[in-house]
Amino acid sequence: MLYGMPTPTVRRLLVGHLLRHAREQTGLDLDAAGKLIGKTNSTMSRIERGQTALPQHVLKKLANAYEQHAPNAIDLDELLDLARGSQDRGRWSGYRSVYSKYFRMAVDLEADAISIFQYQTEIVPGLLQTEQYIRALFTTAQLQLSDQSTEDAVEARLERQSVLTKPKAPQVSFVLSESSLRRRVGDRELMVTQLHHTAEIARLRNVQIQVLPFAAATAPRATHDFNLFRVPSPGNAGPLEFVYVEDFTDGRYLDGHDDVHAYTLLWQQLVAAALDPVESEKFILRVADEFAR
Repeated sequence: MLYGMPTPTVRRLLVGHLLRHAREQTGLDLDAAGKLIGKTNSTMSRIERGQTALPQHVLKKLANAYEQHAPNAIDLDELLDLARGSQDRGRWSGYRSVYSKYFRMAVDLEADAISIFQYQTEIVPGLLQTEQYIRALFTTAQLQLSDQSTEDAVEARLERQSVLTKPKAPQVSFVLSESSLRRRVGDRELMVTQLHHTAEIARLRNVQIQVLPFAAATAPRATHDFNLFRVPSPGNAGPLEFVYVEDFTDGRYLDGHDDVHAYTLLWQQLVAAALDPVESEKFILRVADEFAR
């Protein structure tokens, strides 16, 4: 049995993931699968993408129908256990309400992932930021938040960082463009503290940080930030994988096989082009020394 998932979002995504895997095992398309429970093609697509949940009795009917076509395609007890609580509400109240709606799924994926891969180009990633760096970001970016909203934003971001040190913490790998280290946020003293903090986090056993220096020959498509999340899944369905990419006003979640494969290859190219972890730590500390002068 999969250990409990704390976030309803990931429970719902995993239910859809297991259902899609089971349907593919049966050889049924979305139309044929929908007819088993009186649902349309579009509804079945939303269910498999974790956008729509089924009542327990309908979910059980669908799983049993899949079992008739492909025995052992799905574990009903695990499926129903994941489905319980997938519609819970209230996680985004209080200080967490500061998160943009499009980013909330990324926060949940981050919380439940077994592996996180992040490429960052212009600023230090949120999981690595000091409290002073976070505050300076909101000040220098002139987001015009109220004092309370700023405090909520700081608290929410600091809470996310517990993913690095919690029990059963995921493996987290970063590739940081040199510009993310040299882009000054706040004063020089703040940057020294931030870079030393980054080097310290790099020494955690479950964290790997690599720097992509300006001099590196890298993939020309690596011009924007992205995250790749891998969430464990019960049974033989394989892990749930999502790529998250963000622009100024929105975020996109890609889970198609081709998209995940393309970004996985891009990640591998970035890792190969970047400095190794030991040289990266030395590089980060050299940049910190430059800010200290």
